[in-house]
Amino acid sequence: MGAGRPRAARRCIDGVLLLDKPEGLTSNAALQQAKRIFNAEKAGHTGTLDPLASGLLPICFGEATKFARFLLDADKAYQARVRFGVTTTTQDAEGDVTHTRAVTFERPQIEAALRGFTGAQNQIPPAHSALKYHGRSHYEYARAGIEVPRPARAIEVKALALLEWANPTATLDIVCSKGTYIRALAADLGDALGCGAHLAGLRRIAAGGFHIADAVSLDALAQCAPDDRDAHLRPADILLGALPRLDVGAVAAQRLSDGQSIATPVAAAGPCRVYDPHGRLVGVVQCCDGVCVPDRMARTPERGVAQ
Repeated sequence: MGAGRPRAARRCIDGVLLLDKPEGLTSNAALQQAKRIFNAEKAGHTGTLDPLASGLLPICFGEATKFARFLLDADKAYQARVRFGVTTTTQDAEGDVTHTRAVTFERPQIEAALRGFTGAQNQIPPAHSALKYHGRSHYEYARAGIEVPRPARAIEVKALALLEWANPTATLDIVCSKGTYIRALAADLGDALGCGAHLAGLRRIAAGGFHIADAVSLDALAQCAPDDRDAHLRPADILLGALPRLDVGAVAAQRLSDGQSIATPVAAAGPCRVYDPHGRLVGVVQCCDGVCVPDRMARTPERGVAQ
């Protein structure tokens, strides 16, 4: 049997893709599909969406993967459908039903309950989550029927509004900090209203400064010509827009790329994004007491390999 057609070499591309992930696909499966479509050498995503969920999943290619954490830490916005009166093993529609109860309240009672879940709070993560305990994910223990400690974690729900109410389902608009489990929020809301609830549907509509209106689907990408496809990639420094900008000279840029600290050119503290005289991203530094210390540095042919 003859050998198949040689596989094309992977492309070394840099940039950020705003992907509209479909329901029914894991975040990793969506990442792998995007990576194949672009034939990219290196890729990673910036915050997992459950298979049940759809919406904004920024994907980083090449150099952009170095700066993914700055989006992981950003606030997220969702539209969630919460089904009251039914609880499940996983707190969402993928789990087995555990209890059913009548739903007797109306819109004013929901709106009053939502006010109690707005602001800084501690949230117990779901038993079915990817958090680790003794090296294994919580969901592995849950599937085996084993209870493990799930300490409450500090989160903040910055906005929580009722968009629509059609008994027994509410559609909520949510803006929250990183680490917030919308499944747990839905279940806790159901408990507060005395009938239980689970997350019936979820769509991420924003992350950091990015919005779903600017995202593209896997199907649309697959149908694009290669040049048109690459036009959907944003520069890596789009992930760093919330950081203060520092512009430095060529010598300082080279020193930072070589892993050496420099004197801070202006009054600055904390993480900053740095650019050279040509407007190219040098990387991210940590500024303290008048010194810039390299944190995550970009790579350019002129400056050599990043540190």
